[in-house]
Amino acid sequence: MDLTATLAAAAISLVVTVLLGFFIIPALRRLKYGQTILDIGPVWHKEKKQGIPTMGGVLFIAGSVIGFGAGLGILWAKGFISFEAAGSVNFFKSISGMIMAVCFAFVGFLDDFIKVKKKRNEGLTANQKVIFQIMIISAYFTARVISGDTSTVITFPFLGQLDLWYFYYVIMGLAILYLVNAVNLTDGIDGLCGSVTLIYCAAFMTVCSILGFFELSVLSVAVAGGCLGFLIWNFHPAKVFMGDTGSMFLGGIVCALGIGAGCEVIMVVAAAVYIWEALTVLIQVTYFKATGGKRLFKMTPIHHSFELRGWKEVKIVFVFSALAALAGIAAIYLVNSLIH
Repeated sequence: MDLTATLAAAAISLVVTVLLGFFIIPALRRLKYGQTILDIGPVWHKEKKQGIPTMGGVLFIAGSVIGFGAGLGILWAKGFISFEAAGSVNFFKSISGMIMAVCFAFVGFLDDFIKVKKKRNEGLTANQKVIFQIMIISAYFTARVISGDTSTVITFPFLGQLDLWYFYYVIMGLAILYLVNAVNLTDGIDGLCGSVTLIYCAAFMTVCSILGFFELSVLSVAVAGGCLGFLIWNFHPAKVFMGDTGSMFLGGIVCALGIGAGCEVIMVVAAAVYIWEALTVLIQVTYFKATGGKRLFKMTPIHHSFELRGWKEVKIVFVFSALAALAGIAAIYLVNSLIH
């Protein structure tokens, strides 16, 4: 991996994200684009977080796109990017991944916009979100096939490969749908989603570099820089929330990196925290319905359960980030098994 492109993508994304905060956060306040806190969350959230500007994900989305573009420009100038044969496919994987993430961000923006305009805690309905997301996922895979990326093989570390044929698109489509919404659920307390995604992107920067996907590596480090810059504004006590605008963008990036690098199984390992968060919600809902109103956890997603047990937000972010780091290390170990 070219160090210049990596540093430039990260630094530019970080700086742009931080600087935009000085302009966009006050603008969001003037527009009264404040967060409407869910009634089902911890009661102190409504007391302390109500009205804090939301839709702040535009900060790191802009930073990531600009940093990513700069990094690609450096790779192209130094001859790392080829537009011939397989090289063009690798380039397209990174571009299509970023476009998919931005499309998810637009769905999140619609959701946030309805919330702030209607002054309520529900924007798009669940069905509307799923329909939009399925359309984006379908377009993503269609574009990849048109570009020449027709592989339907999944690689299992230590075990080998399995060709899923057309079932690949169904299974991976469901995986994207799950993960995008899982990342969205992880955005529940100050700094949590940004911290976990920063670590995920750092892990995949290494994974993509090992496998020679330099464009995807630049994408991952650009988003990592954006997350780091956003944490300056979002770490407890948060001055702005990313909203669904930001969390859905990050969910798209998580999937774009894992699927784009052909590391679908490794993606699941690295995304363990997101998967855990969403799984607790599914378990809670199922248990609630099966038992006629009983709850298995104090509250879900699971980070709220820890809050109700008395954990401070900073402690939860630290512990969940540590778990994400362990998952990232495991992912890097597994990818090394693919090349030895």
